Amino acid sequence: MTSVSGSATSRTAPTVDGTASGSPPNVAWPALAAVAGTAGALMLAFSGRYGYHRDELYFLVAGRHPAWGYDDQPPLVPLLARLMDTVSGGSLVVLRLPSTIAVALGVLLVGLLAREFGGGRAAQLLAAVGWAAVPVVMISGHLLNTTPLDLLGWTTVGWLVTRWVRTRDDRLLLALGPVVGLGLQVKSLPLILVAALLGGVLVSGPRAVLRRPALWIAAVVALALWAPNLWWQATHGWPQLTMTGVIREDADFGGRAGLVPAQLLMLGPLLTPIWVAGLWRLLRSTDARPYRFLGWTYLLVLLVVLATGGREYYPIGAYPALVAAGAVATVGWLRRGVRPRLRRTGVVVLLAVHAVTTVGLALPVYPIRWLPDTPQAEVNYDAGETVGWPELAATVAGVHRDLPPEERADAVVLTRNYGEAGALDRYGRPLGLPTPYSGHVNYWRWGPPPDSARGPVIIVGRWNAEELASYCGTVTLAARHDNGYGLENEEQGVPVWVCRDLTMPWSQLWPRLRRF
Repeated sequence: MTSVSGSATSRTAPTVDGTASGSPPNVAWPALAAVAGTAGALMLAFSGRYGYHRDELYFLVAGRHPAWGYDDQPPLVPLLARLMDTVSGGSLVVLRLPSTIAVALGVLLVGLLAREFGGGRAAQLLAAVGWAAVPVVMISGHLLNTTPLDLLGWTTVGWLVTRWVRTRDDRLLLALGPVVGLGLQVKSLPLILVAALLGGVLVSGPRAVLRRPALWIAAVVALALWAPNLWWQATHGWPQLTMTGVIREDADFGGRAGLVPAQLLMLGPLLTPIWVAGLWRLLRSTDARPYRFLGWTYLLVLLVVLATGGREYYPIGAYPALVAAGAVATVGWLRRGVRPRLRRTGVVVLLAVHAVTTVGLALPVYPIRWLPDTPQAEVNYDAGETVGWPELAATVAGVHRDLPPEERADAVVLTRNYGEAGALDRYGRPLGLPTPYSGHVNYWRWGPPPDSARGPVIIVGRWNAEELASYCGTVTLAARHDNGYGLENEEQGVPVWVCRDLTMPWSQLWPRLRRF
């Protein structure tokens, strides 16, 4: 691969594609554009299926309360949600367009990463297709949420640094400033990437990058872009630190013990040989030595997430370099030894099975009434969370209509979580429901009902009667939500209560209702 001892490059070490290390292969633009375009088109084709995800419903409301931060996230995605919803008049396809674009650009960049590692057309194509079919990429890319934008940010940082190693063009380092700064307005996870990259460079080089003024200018730019959100967190009691503790306690896949096995599932078992080969190549191969810091970066990201008890998807942004390097290694393996044609056929078949399986598990390809009987309902939590919200609003509206007319006008709606509140905000108004309230994350900051609102409270969510008895003089179970599809998602069977005679004013009750 490319020498990093200076701006000069050596042309003596060929890549697996036969290209001299000082002259990287041409970019396979037609092939990469076709893969990225297909990935984007696939996201776009299914964007309007089923319905809103609970997070999207929350983002839409949060976007109407613009701030430099929220209890559980920076401000960029809620603002994007508001913008896309406003310009489209409520189109799901347009709402999810930023994620669609992020997926397509991420696929393109992984292919370009393979080229930086010395991969020709075959390696670039393999890397792009492999990344496009990663389950977590496809599942998150179908929805407007923080993950696809965060993954694009991590991939862009990896490509910029990798290309700088080969070209020593300091404009690439300057570009890190806005990329990292904007990434921190999406999620705080780029802090892990930056720390791990620094550690990787200190362990294996190229340490010369730390002496480049452009890098420190970029750091100042990133900090300036992040500063408003940092200020908001500091002046509101650092609620995201509280959220970190909640996330640690609410771990999926068995917490720390399940973190590494979860990576195999989230990237797909059939892709595992490729990214494992990429990690080995980055850490052990002589021609990949200039990029060894990327292998260490991945290991350090994994270590930090393990140490802090982070969610299983937090390290995913460190995998693009592994997939790209693994694609180069795989193409080299395919061209060596006996029966190369049989090897190529085997890889193509496995990749096709990987892609088709991922589509079947990640995207809303089934008629909604079939969903409960498909494997997707069992393994893809997010699919279930896009079903049943209009039906929930109809259930609550039915309880509201059954109130005596003199109570109906003064009724208050209170929900257990932000998904329920967001759904009632989106679907409840045409049904005559009042504005919903909730004590969950940032809904709590948007305030309680006025103390003058003493009418009956329609309470939605998984409270029990004993818990509600401390708030209500009387409490009655009025209904249970049924999404109508037999789908066992988080809201299926949720109770709807009617609470009368509050035991205290809302201003006193509200602090007790706060939930992270």
